Amino acid sequence: MANFEFLEALGQIARDQNIDEGELLIALANALLAAYKRRPDSAEDAEVEINPETGEIKVWGLELDLDGNVTREWDATPDDFGRIAAQTAKQVLMQLIRDIQRRQMYEEFANREGDIVSGTVQQNDNRYTLLDLGRVEALLPQAEQIAFERYEHGARIKVYIVEVRKTNKGPQIVVSRTHPALVAKLFEIEVPEIANGIVEIKALAREPGHRSKIAVASNDSMVDPVGACVGARGSRVRNITNELRSERIDVVPYSDDPIEFIQAALQPARVREVRLNEEDGIATVIVHDQQLSLAIGKEGQNARLAARLTGWRIDIRSENEGQEDEVVEEVWTEGDVVVDEKIVEVVDENGVEAVIDDVLVTDAEGDVEELVAVAEVSGDQVVEDEA
Repeated sequence: MANFEFLEALGQIARDQNIDEGELLIALANALLAAYKRRPDSAEDAEVEINPETGEIKVWGLELDLDGNVTREWDATPDDFGRIAAQTAKQVLMQLIRDIQRRQMYEEFANREGDIVSGTVQQNDNRYTLLDLGRVEALLPQAEQIAFERYEHGARIKVYIVEVRKTNKGPQIVVSRTHPALVAKLFEIEVPEIANGIVEIKALAREPGHRSKIAVASNDSMVDPVGACVGARGSRVRNITNELRSERIDVVPYSDDPIEFIQAALQPARVREVRLNEEDGIATVIVHDQQLSLAIGKEGQNARLAARLTGWRIDIRSENEGQEDEVVEEVWTEGDVVVDEKIVEVVDENGVEAVIDDVLVTDAEGDVEELVAVAEVSGDQVVEDEA
């Protein structure tokens, strides 16, 4: 018996919920089979068939051989199965829709690990911040939050999808504001030359909330990679720093020559000379006395990020140090891990104290090398240094 009203209602639900109608029919048939099996007079083996053209529902009893092949089948549809079908559809249809939606959302976001999304802050507590991504919610754990950032209810922020977990309640999406790739993804959005492959991000080092260094190279000799990333009057990189709550970003040119790359990575400090010990992976960098604090950075930050960016252990030395100057341990990277040894205080020739982390200061002299162009951005100010 045809049941066009039932089929039309099912099709409307599928369209409203963005669910494949065939998938919904299969799920409903499985639910009806389970309802049939609960009847005392049900066949031991059976299957439910829903005609997608007419909406007619039939139960076929099956007789199977030892190998599971069907040897006989018959129409086992109960006389009152129309009532059973209506009750079962009412009970299970919404649950089936929820299950299908959860699976679809998981499949959608499982393929988006490593993407950047925008979310609205819904809830805050000591463990995590809950974000509304539209069709699904995401968790921003405390460990993935920038220490001093405060997320106000209703604020919209961009986050990086770290992991998508499958749970009984639907996909659980874990996002991050501290992941280094968040900076790279923001540059892809903001800089068309990166999105279309003309400019490449070769290396990136980040201390979330404080400072990032990004090395870029161009596949087109007519395109300046640093200029493309910075934008007119720093407009492009300023949008990124604003999204990251004024995190400082240094954009430097990448070079296959390690000496040039290390010089650029230590910007805005001006480097006189770089001596490489390739066997031990150590780069000894000579700077002017007045450039020492700048090369090291606040609490060794500039040197530490340069080491991560280049992959070289960096040993920074002043050109005219006295024997009485204190020695500070060097900074280096082992893979993605930065090894910190100790922090000491150094007083430069002007009497300015600086807390220096992971930099070695001893005697050395060197010749002046050509300075690689670099754009450095802090807040709304863009500074370009050239030799």
